[in-house]
Amino acid sequence: MKQYFTDLHIHIGRTFTNKPVKITASKTLTLTNILQAAKFPKGLDIVGVIDCHSPEVIAEIEQLLDSGQLVEQEGGGFRYEDEVTLIPGSEIEVYDDNCQGPIHVLAYFPTLSVLKEFSYWLQLRVKNLQLSTQRMYESALVLQEKVKELGGIFIPAHVFTPFKSLYGKGVNKSLTEVLNPDLIDGIELGLSSNTEMADQIAELHHFIFVSNSDAHSLAKIAREYQILELEAPTFQALLKALRQESGNRVIANYGLNPFLGKYYRTTCATCFAPQEAETCLNCGSTKFTKGVSERIAQLADAKNLPERPPYIHQVPLEFIPGLGPKAMENLLYHFGTEMNILHRVEAADLQKVVKQNLVELIIAARSGTLELTAGGGGKYGSVKK
Repeated sequence: MKQYFTDLHIHIGRTFTNKPVKITASKTLTLTNILQAAKFPKGLDIVGVIDCHSPEVIAEIEQLLDSGQLVEQEGGGFRYEDEVTLIPGSEIEVYDDNCQGPIHVLAYFPTLSVLKEFSYWLQLRVKNLQLSTQRMYESALVLQEKVKELGGIFIPAHVFTPFKSLYGKGVNKSLTEVLNPDLIDGIELGLSSNTEMADQIAELHHFIFVSNSDAHSLAKIAREYQILELEAPTFQALLKALRQESGNRVIANYGLNPFLGKYYRTTCATCFAPQEAETCLNCGSTKFTKGVSERIAQLADAKNLPERPPYIHQVPLEFIPGLGPKAMENLLYHFGTEMNILHRVEAADLQKVVKQNLVELIIAARSGTLELTAGGGGKYGSVKK
C-alpha cells in the first residue's frame, strides 16, 4: 500500500485545437497542461478530469496514448509519464421531473473504450457534447444506472452549493427524492463545507466524502484534495477506496476552511452583505443567496457522528498574504512541488529560503490556524493580514 495525493474534479477550459469546453474556465486548462501541472508544480499523484466526454478531449487522450506519454493501466485509468494517473470523467447537469432544481453529478470511467461508449450515449441526451456540464435530457436514475452498467464511479458534485447541487437546489429534504443511494459511490463536499458540517445529515453517514478543487484554472488545482492509501494508483483501487475494500481507503481530506468558500453564509444577492434581516440593511434588496451553513442547519437531523478520516483545514499557498511569484518560485526551486511544501518540508528548511513571517504563515496554513474572514454570495473568504 502507498499513499497518493488525489484531486478528482478538474475542468478543461480548451481543447488542443483551442475549442472551448468549460466556458468559464481558463484557456490554459488543456488536458496536457493539467497533467503537466499535476506533476509540477502541484505534486499530485492522481487527477480526475471531468470533461473527458468531449470528443476533442477523447482525441487528445488518443494522441497522448499514441505518443507513449499516456499508458492505459490494467487496473483502469491512464498513467502520464509514469508519474500521474488520469481518471477520466464527466460532469453532467440533471434536472428531471423529480428535481426541485438542477443538480451536478460526476461520473468516472476506467478505460478509453468505456469512456467512448458513455460519450456516445450522452450525445443523444445533450445539445452540445463538446461543452462541459451540459444539461442532460434524461432522468438522474437512468444516468446512475448507465454509469454503473459501464463499471463507472458516480458521485454527486459540491452537494451543498446554492446553485446546481443536490441539497442546494435539487431536493427538498432527502437525496432519495432524486437518486438511488445504492448507486452512489461517494459525496463531494464542496468548498463551503467540511466533514463535520455534512455529517449533521444522517443519510450521508453511509457514504465516503471526497474533497476536490473544482478547478477552473491551473492555479486552483489541488486547493482541495485527499490522501488515498491504495494498492496501486488505478481506477479499480480508487473504487475500492470509496467502498473501503481490501485496505484501500481515504487517509485524510484536505480543504479550505468553509469560511473561505464562496457560499458559506447567506448574503444579499445584490451587494453580498451578510443577511441580518429580511431586507438587506446595506442596499435594501429582499433577495438573498442562502449560505451552505444555513442550508445544512435546515437539514440537520443526525444524533450521532460516524468515525471518519480527519478533515484538515489547509489554506492553499496562493491564499497566503505576501507569498508572491518570486517567493513561490524560490520555494518550488528548492523543494520541488506544492505538496512537498505543504506536507514534507520542515520549518527549519523553509527558513533558509523565505523570510520568517512567510514560514510562520505556511506552517499555520498547514494546520488551518490562520485567521479568516468568511465568504458568501459568490465571493471567497480571505486570510486576514
